[in-house]
Amino acid sequence: MDADPIERIETKIAFLERAIAEVSDVVFRQHRDIGALREQLRTLTARLHAYEDNVTPRTP
Repeated sequence: MDADPIERIETKIAFLERAIAEVSDVVFRQHRDIGALREQLRTLTARLHAYEDNVTPRTP
């Protein structure tokens, strides 16, 4: 006989809870990675501006 409806619902809930935890972990890692990338972008932008400020334009 098939599993009773309560058991099927409990199984689905367990699956969904596991899926939510996995998605939450992915979102957390992506948030951390985006923060690191933003910091790298700030650093590179500052370095580029410093470089541009110190370069004298060439005359052809």
